[in-house]
Amino acid sequence: MRTDAHDLRHHGDAEVRDGGAELVDLAVNVRAGTPPAWLRARLASALDSLAAYPDGRAARAAVAARHGLPVERVLLTAGAAEAFVLLARALEVRRPAVVHPQFTEPEAALRDAGHEVARVLLREEDGFRLDAAAVPEDADLVVIGNPTNPTSVLHPAAAITRLARPGRTLVVDEAFMDAVPDEREALAGRTDVPGLVVLRSLTKTWGLAGLRIGYVLAAPGTVAALERAQPLWPVSTPALAAAEACVSPRALAEAADAARGLAADRAHLVAGLEEFASAGVRVAGPAEGPFVLVRLPGAARVRRRLRGLGYAVRRGDTFPGLDERWLRLAVRDRGTADGFLRALERALA
Repeated sequence: MRTDAHDLRHHGDAEVRDGGAELVDLAVNVRAGTPPAWLRARLASALDSLAAYPDGRAARAAVAARHGLPVERVLLTAGAAEAFVLLARALEVRRPAVVHPQFTEPEAALRDAGHEVARVLLREEDGFRLDAAAVPEDADLVVIGNPTNPTSVLHPAAAITRLARPGRTLVVDEAFMDAVPDEREALAGRTDVPGLVVLRSLTKTWGLAGLRIGYVLAAPGTVAALERAQPLWPVSTPALAAAEACVSPRALAEAADAARGLAADRAHLVAGLEEFASAGVRVAGPAEGPFVLVRLPGAARVRRRLRGLGYAVRRGDTFPGLDERWLRLAVRDRGTADGFLRALERALA
């Protein structure tokens, strides 16, 4: 799907699909080295139950308990992407608005459902920070990511909740919030914000993009409306096992440790990128997610050169609000970052 030259259906996996194992993947925002062995074992044990239809009650209760909510406020989905489709098709929406730059599937899903979508474009000169005044007052559905893909901006929770009002559905995509130490600025679990819908994904931190598992947290009426739009048994038995496992105390502690390690690795990458400031390289920031957004001259040419040097990075021009000057880089360990920085030096030469 293309609108205004932006390919809304382009994703990071396209950058590595053709190169296969030969490319170091800095294009996809899935944590490297995952899923861990204990989670693989849990998934393997779920295969013994494949003859039975999926039963999501235990997983739904586990997610609800993790956020201190009743089960009526939880809906399990085949990844966060399914939730965007359900929101676009199940809710009565007249004037949706999407805050960009951000993950493009929400707008694509709304357009596929026949909606005309208003774009709210945050500005580079403002650090891509939320400007609530830019959101149309008559918007009855507003979508924003936090932390936002691809800008890595973490918006204050108070700034986002100021967008809430009677008659408006406020959708906050928190797919990467578990990569933020202490999940500060999270809205998951809040019940005091009118019209709030929070989306979470378990595919990024746990390396389960191929399994498809996420969930929606919302008022019971909204959850019921979305559930009616789902097909029968939308989440597989292994995915349900993953959902239950990934919200366990052990998993939450491991995710917290990973978030702290990621913050240190991100700081290392950003420091290395800032060494190229004289070459026109600029890091959008401060970055708070498991990726960084970089502006540099000749970014398309540099991306091709990096590919030839064995590194896949995500082009930025498919995101509304960005153009061909931008690249998104997934945060990896320091050794991988150092190798990438050496390759970048060659690509910029």
